[in-house]
Amino acid sequence: MTENGTYRLPVDIQTVDVDRSGHWLAAGWADFLKTPRVSLMYGGAFVIISFLLTVGLISAGLGSLVLPLAGGFVLLAPILVVGLYDVSRRLEQAADVSFGHVFSAFSDNLGQLSAMGVVLLILWFVWVEVAIVLFAIFFNQAPPPLHEFVEEVVFSLEAAPFLLIGTLFGAVMATVIFAITAISIPMMFDRPVDVVTAIGASILAVRANWQVMFGWAAMIVVITVAGVLSFFLGLAVALPVLAYATWHAYRDLVMAPQAPPLSDVEGFGSGI
Repeated sequence: MTENGTYRLPVDIQTVDVDRSGHWLAAGWADFLKTPRVSLMYGGAFVIISFLLTVGLISAGLGSLVLPLAGGFVLLAPILVVGLYDVSRRLEQAADVSFGHVFSAFSDNLGQLSAMGVVLLILWFVWVEVAIVLFAIFFNQAPPPLHEFVEEVVFSLEAAPFLLIGTLFGAVMATVIFAITAISIPMMFDRPVDVVTAIGASILAVRANWQVMFGWAAMIVVITVAGVLSFFLGLAVALPVLAYATWHAYRDLVMAPQAPPLSDVEGFGSGI
């Protein structure tokens, strides 16, 4: 808290070049190449989970919910890849990388990371519920099987208002989610900060670098959609690369903590 009563975040946000997102992606790809086994195993697990969920929805006649499911995956992905942030941090420190390290990474600042996970899960439920309610309002029925949804909605002129409103709502939700998660989750993993501070820093970073962050968000969407359209197989590579790239974005956008002055170091000048 400053003297005038305003709250100052305990982090310093930096501005970067508008084309910096390309560097983040290249750095993410480099980290992937250094740890292909861990990366592919981690990403492959999500490929299997996504495939099983999709098959389950189609088998239950709820194939049209596959699209909200894919959108929800994008919402939850930042909290699901905390273990991959640890990979990039270990590579920075020239430390060993193993599956044990990856899965134990969730214990760092567990309480605040769990709180963020709950927030994202709630937003995902809102995302899905709004999709169901909008469909019921416009079509007066429950979501149909996937093939009927494609024929009667996606390629139907009568469904244009539904698609327009749904797309606008999705865009607003995606913007909000991106703003609060762009760097907040790697920050909570890396530093002992609370969820409110991390979200505030993420929003400030996005606002201060809105041009590069707009392009970065679009790049994330394109790469993720490509991974989903490949029957989720592409996610085995896309997910780790984007996670590593997000870590490098965090490193660029948030200034490293300053070392304390010598007078503040315990024992300095005390004769010990």
